[in-house]
Amino acid sequence: MGLFGGKKMNVEFWTKKGALRVRQKDIEKIKSMIKSAEVNAKVTKDIKINEDTATLIFREIYESIRQLGDAKLWDLGYEPLNHEVSAEILKEFNIINKVKLNSLDRFKKIRHDINYRGFRSSIEQAEEILEFWDKCGTEILKILKNELRSK
Repeated sequence: MGLFGGKKMNVEFWTKKGALRVRQKDIEKIKSMIKSAEVNAKVTKDIKINEDTATLIFREIYESIRQLGDAKLWDLGYEPLNHEVSAEILKEFNIINKVKLNSLDRFKKIRHDINYRGFRSSIEQAEEILEFWDKCGTEILKILKNELRSK
């Protein structure tokens, strides 16, 4: 069983792959990442979705989701060195809509195509990642905040 009721991420594998580096836990950095993810998502959600804004919305919400994964890894004493490992740790969260966490790999690919191949997000993709944030991101955010309060 993993940390959150699911399959546990293989830290040794990710460290050998060069995706994780052991780091001293920095509570202020973790709090800052969580706050940044929360504020960024809140501001982004206020933007009206259209063909011109869909890519910006997708990318910014993706960034907020990734930051939650980064914050969890830092809390566990690791620095994430790529987005893949940040998504993997999020899959361990035991949340109500856990099945939706399977979308993370696809979101990562879309974001990669946007950033490195000049692709544009569709309105539907932006709406989907916003829904993901509302159903999963906010719950993960709440869990992370509760974990920090208990330290």
